[in-house]
Amino acid sequence: MARLLGIAKRARKRAAMQLLQTAEIRLEHGVADDFRGKSGARQVTVLTREAWQAACAELGLGAADTLPWTTRRANLLIQGLDLRDSSGRILKVGEVELLISRETDPCERMEQACPGLLAAMAKEWRGGVCCRVLVAGRIQIGDPVALVDAD
Repeated sequence: MARLLGIAKRARKRAAMQLLQTAEIRLEHGVADDFRGKSGARQVTVLTREAWQAACAELGLGAADTLPWTTRRANLLIQGLDLRDSSGRILKVGEVELLISRETDPCERMEQACPGLLAAMAKEWRGGVCCRVLVAGRIQIGDPVALVDAD
């Protein structure tokens, strides 16, 4: 079963990501108190553990020195789903529903974090997805995650 492994937000532009155990997801702003939170198609960004590990493996980073997933600066880390070509589908995280609007394009911050990371993340939707909140609520680490078709 797919699960939520991580939640993160940041207080301001270029700030370090702050790890959370729980978070309120809001219709207006996505992850509560997240700097990037605003209405629109990119309220919440989601990364899969599998995509992150594939990018790190491509760079030759072993388990002991793999970059933390927050290097990607995504809000949620999930495991057990493939998000490739998932635009228009709904990602259910606990009681929250997120409409996947598009693939997240990795930015130059990835290259600053580790040479080659931008190119590794740009392949096969490894950068994750951008989502708009359809159903607000509280999420917590360990919540079940599912990918379903929109009605």
